[in-house]
Amino acid sequence: MKVAVIGCTHAGTAAISNILNLYPNAEIDVFEKNNNVSFLSCGIALYVGGVVNDANGLFYASVDQFEKQGVRMHMEHEVTDCNINQKQLTARDMKSNVTTTYNYDKLIITSGSWPVTPPIPGSDLENVLLCKNFAHANEIIKRSEEVKNVVVVGAGYIGVELVEAFQENGKNVTLIDSEERILNRYLDNAFTAPVQQTFEQKGISLALSQTVSKFTGEKKVETVVTDKGEYKADLVVMCIGFRPNTQLFKDQVDMLGNGAIIVDEFMQTSVTDVYAAGDCCAVNYNATKQPAYIPLATNAVRMGTLVAHNLVKPVLAHPGTQGTSGLKIYNHNIASTGLTESAAMLNGMTVGSAYIEDNYRPEFMPDNEVIKMKLVYELDTHRIVGAQIISDQDFTQAINTISVGIANNMTIEQLALTDFFFQPHYNKPVNFINQVAMQAMANQASGTNVKEAVTV
Repeated sequence: MKVAVIGCTHAGTAAISNILNLYPNAEIDVFEKNNNVSFLSCGIALYVGGVVNDANGLFYASVDQFEKQGVRMHMEHEVTDCNINQKQLTARDMKSNVTTTYNYDKLIITSGSWPVTPPIPGSDLENVLLCKNFAHANEIIKRSEEVKNVVVVGAGYIGVELVEAFQENGKNVTLIDSEERILNRYLDNAFTAPVQQTFEQKGISLALSQTVSKFTGEKKVETVVTDKGEYKADLVVMCIGFRPNTQLFKDQVDMLGNGAIIVDEFMQTSVTDVYAAGDCCAVNYNATKQPAYIPLATNAVRMGTLVAHNLVKPVLAHPGTQGTSGLKIYNHNIASTGLTESAAMLNGMTVGSAYIEDNYRPEFMPDNEVIKMKLVYELDTHRIVGAQIISDQDFTQAINTISVGIANNMTIEQLALTDFFFQPHYNKPVNFINQVAMQAMANQASGTNVKEAVTV
């Protein structure tokens, strides 16, 4: 069995590792544009901020490791054409410019994603950088050494993490985003407001509800111009978002409107013997029961693993995802799963929510921290569809518990009565997870539907 793998970050690495175990006689050809595999891009901000000193720690597999196991690793090779019907692809060696054609029996598309790059005038100026791969990380670190004013465009996870890293490195930092709040896609106001307040206390300039119109400067960027102002910039990092890297397969396999490849529960595309996994494709979203584009490393690893198990015949189905994620910014420990209330309504769902803010331990304990938690659920079925949490103490693992609940169609009543231990060092007699679910039940009984979490 000849297997071709296009791309080798998380999904590709997981697929290859499992194929080697499951099908030791398989012939594997891997085509990767970079000179490395398995880069943990979520660690870029830690690398930039100096928390991670050795960048090699951001890799968990190597080219040499795979080659020793018999995998043919075509590094710094760009696949320029792929004829799925003929089971044939063409790849160009980016160093020699030599083009070669390869045949395969099974194709695994793990081509990942690429940063969204709007056609903003001045984007070609020096020091206007992207943030995705290892080369980007090194370039950001190199160019940030001598600069003073840094502008980050995009207030998603990567953007806010970079803002913290740059500020702690003594830079003057401006964060620009077209939304009115940071992390708008992931969290409601009660969970973003504390982070924004901390940013302002740290001297970070928040340029929200603004759109970048151009970059200006002589060779190097000097100013970022928006529809509402101008900001000095010696360095700009673009973190607007990501799009599936699937142009090569357009009109050959079924895709969502944004180019994400649609796969079934066994990672099979609309074409036999063609599989896809990771940031290049959609995945079943348990909160909505629909395919969605949720580019997360956790999703990629699971999907890549499933490709290998289902490569010969469908044996192991994907359980779907809740889009669960966590974030630490300064003293704030944040996590979320499923849908925010506004996202649920945009998906046409009728939902309610419950919000609690309380000490996490009994008041007689000598020290304590406040925990804030929100639960989103369907009004008709009472099915849980989302949750968020924030505290100066780390309670992010609680969101993993809610994630399991969403995956299993748990209702607010079932969660309210779930058995959790009590110990004064760790929690109250009524665990905060039970507590927020009980609040949801009380809201239902009284007809209250909390539309926006409000900090009390």
